Amino acid sequence: MVDKTKIASNAADIEREIAWFREILKTRSLLNAKKEVKYGSVYDIPPPHFNGSTSAFATFIKKHELDFEERFLLALALVPHVKPELLDMFLVKNETTQQIYTEFGGKHGKNHTGFLPTGETAMFILTGNDLEKRFSLQRCFDGFHKFSKESILSIEEIEKNEPMLSGALTISQEVLDLFTTGEARKPNFSPEFPAKLLSTKMEWEDLVLNSHVVVQLKEIETWITHHHTLMKDWGMEKILKPGYKSLFHGPPGTGKTTTAALLGKKAKRDVYRIDLSQMVSKYIGETEKNLAKVFDRAESKEWILFFDEADALFGKRTSTQDSHDRYANQQVSYLLQRIEDFDGLVILATNLKGNIDEAFMRRFQSIIQFPMPNADERYKIWINGFSESVELDKSIDLNEIAKKYEISGGAITNIIQHCSLRALGRDSNLINQNDIIEGIRREFHKNRRTL
Repeated sequence: MVDKTKIASNAADIEREIAWFREILKTRSLLNAKKEVKYGSVYDIPPPHFNGSTSAFATFIKKHELDFEERFLLALALVPHVKPELLDMFLVKNETTQQIYTEFGGKHGKNHTGFLPTGETAMFILTGNDLEKRFSLQRCFDGFHKFSKESILSIEEIEKNEPMLSGALTISQEVLDLFTTGEARKPNFSPEFPAKLLSTKMEWEDLVLNSHVVVQLKEIETWITHHHTLMKDWGMEKILKPGYKSLFHGPPGTGKTTTAALLGKKAKRDVYRIDLSQMVSKYIGETEKNLAKVFDRAESKEWILFFDEADALFGKRTSTQDSHDRYANQQVSYLLQRIEDFDGLVILATNLKGNIDEAFMRRFQSIIQFPMPNADERYKIWINGFSESVELDKSIDLNEIAKKYEISGGAITNIIQHCSLRALGRDSNLINQNDIIEGIRREFHKNRRTL
């Protein structure tokens, strides 16, 4: 539900920022026309102070410690979304060429008929003809600047050999949502953002795992909590590579995905799942571009990245036969480099460790095997799985069933759902022995096994 108070406070502060932005536009216009003007430079126009304001916009400015130029660039990128008419002044045409003045930069969108500012627009307004200031301002568009590192705004990609600053100045959707609604929305899965938020209603105490797995997971928890101390305070960033990389391997249904979700839940961090089997794009360069968007956002939000079906890209390689093979290797190289440079937790999951190329194994800080649960662990999963609203027939011996049938936790969950639906279909809450046996038979059949 939209919080109207948050929207109102944001709107008030953004109105003040836009008034400052409007004054800068007016001053640049007068300076260019060599007319009388109140200010000798656009830099003489003080930005508004938001002392005491708790709006999302004011908090954002303070948190990121934006200077004059950075605040202006943020406003310029925001204006097409909230006050597009302010930029209509740049639509005037040169009488000689009948085109928009080159120094204005700008472009049209596919649907938007107004003026979309580019990097060149920012240069014109802030630096005029001053090359020294122009070169200095370009720092805001390099990959080491907070705009890029924290996915705040960017210049869109341009065609090869075209001027870099001819790309449109683009504010990230997350920041735009924060400014317009007062809250940063979580990104939705799409071809351009190929990651899904992974969540679970389970709690850590509900997880039934082998004791050896629990010990190894404790190291990951410790890294999440103390990695800043390890790297910064203890000075280990000179020796250790950034981030932590772990490989989860084991049969389907043994808890790899659920464990990743619960690690995030316990640490109060979002976990985003990328299915690598669906990532290979038929368009050269698209896979890398889309993965880059995930990594860029994750780096500034301390997300945990969970790559499922890891062997789809990190499987054992055969010799390069054609351009498709070469492109696949190119994707692997790109993804591997991003994972190595990622200053956060990355978990790769596979059903078969043997499918992963040995060359990649040394890059993991931990390799955790999720084995099939033993009889005691299966019994715990059976006991914890049924709803408190159902009754088990007196003939059912879950301990005996756990000992007799070696199946995964995921399979047990499927069987419990099957039994529950069968009971509901009878308008009953009683689980029968036959329901359980039929459910087990179905799970065995999926894996071409027989009772």
